[in-house]
Amino acid sequence: MKHRALKVRRNDPCPCGSGLKYKKCCLNRETVADAAQNRDLYRQKYNIRLKEEKDIEGIRRAGQLALNTLDLVASRIAPGMTTDDINVIVHDFTIKNGATPAPLNYRGFPKSVCVSVNEVICHGIPGERVLKDGDIVNVDVTPILNGYYADTNKTFFVGTPGPDAQKIVTVAQRCLKEGMSAVRPGNRIGDIGWVIQTYAESQGCSVVREFVGHGVGFDFHEAPQVPHYGRQGEGILLIPGMVFTIEPMINLGKKDLNVQSDNWTAVTRDGSLSAQFEQTILVTETGFESLTPFDL
Repeated sequence: MKHRALKVRRNDPCPCGSGLKYKKCCLNRETVADAAQNRDLYRQKYNIRLKEEKDIEGIRRAGQLALNTLDLVASRIAPGMTTDDINVIVHDFTIKNGATPAPLNYRGFPKSVCVSVNEVICHGIPGERVLKDGDIVNVDVTPILNGYYADTNKTFFVGTPGPDAQKIVTVAQRCLKEGMSAVRPGNRIGDIGWVIQTYAESQGCSVVREFVGHGVGFDFHEAPQVPHYGRQGEGILLIPGMVFTIEPMINLGKKDLNVQSDNWTAVTRDGSLSAQFEQTILVTETGFESLTPFDL
């Protein structure tokens, strides 16, 4: 007689003897192996372009330039400067280093960097707004270096922060750290959003829904989308070679927003403070690597 293999169901004990359920053990590992053997699968099914080592190195170099740009901005931010002063710093430094600022003229965006102050969630257009003592300001940079994109941002204190500013910046930092901790082969995109949402809401803050992380590297915005809220175990399976941003936008008040008449600037509807931190993340064989690493 031919041996008939028994079907192992998701909630059955794993045949490997680990003591875990199959869905929490070898199911994911087997699925990762199957997906990794066929790079075309992710391109055809999800329009996700996995990165090879030469691509990763190119993104890493662009990421280092992005970090150097943020360091320069951090050294100069002070009360009395305008958001357009920050644009000039970013633009000139990017060009000086042989790169191009990706935001400039992207879908009509008129500047080289997004600068978002206090209640501005994201996509703030640099202009005549003057930074004041106690403000928080997010600076979001994306250089294109030798054809590769890297995307990162930080929220800075201007002068001496008050308690609300300190809280929202601290929570936003921690949200990014929590999200990154969920990145490893076998996890799913929903796991990233779930840990971010869980932490933010435990601190009495909220997560913006309308704007999400995204694939990056060959282009400014690629597949997949990476929501900063969600459910465990849902969404696209993470496999090595995926590169995407995690960039949770966290509000001190409610999650609701309005987009201003310029069709770019998103602000909290209740006027509460909003903060954000972003890194470009590579899924590796064993976990993740940040291609724009900074301390959190």
